[in-house]
Amino acid sequence: MKKLGVKERIIETASDLFYNQGYNQTGINQIISDAGVAKASMYQHFRSKEEIAVAYLIARHSMWMGKLNDYVSVQNTAKGKVIGSFDYLTEWLNEVNFRGCGWQNIITDLPKDHDKIRDQAIFHKNDLRKWIRSLLKDEGKYLEAEELGDEILILIEGAIILSQIQKDNWPIVSAKRACIKLLD
Repeated sequence: MKKLGVKERIIETASDLFYNQGYNQTGINQIISDAGVAKASMYQHFRSKEEIAVAYLIARHSMWMGKLNDYVSVQNTAKGKVIGSFDYLTEWLNEVNFRGCGWQNIITDLPKDHDKIRDQAIFHKNDLRKWIRSLLKDEGKYLEAEELGDEILILIEGAIILSQIQKDNWPIVSAKRACIKLLD
């Protein structure tokens, strides 16, 4: 296995810390120590904790959307893929012991002047929104794909946060049932 470079170690370490501890609870010195890098090396790649968080969210977006697409790829219809996304949520949230959404978590923990981080959270949620709408449009039978896609996005986001709060799958199961009703 290839050894990670300094930049990759910083991003990987910070990703774990930001996701599990929170953005405000994670300091630069902890990232440097846990990643096993020198402070000067860290500053060669990132000027601030905010820049590290942006790199974390960009990598997380790619990983999360990739896993979602892989998970639903076994479905043959847009409807199947959209409904299958709730099964993906169940698997993912159980894997992370209901820690929840990295973007929801970081936004709630964010000082108000960190617009670059906020922009990444907005990008992710808008990309998920676009993914849902695109599937519904591709199916061709959903005349109100944009409105319906927005309603399904709200079901997904609500299911994620409520599952995190409840530490249980029932919000996802309920949201999936509601999604099936919307798509029928």
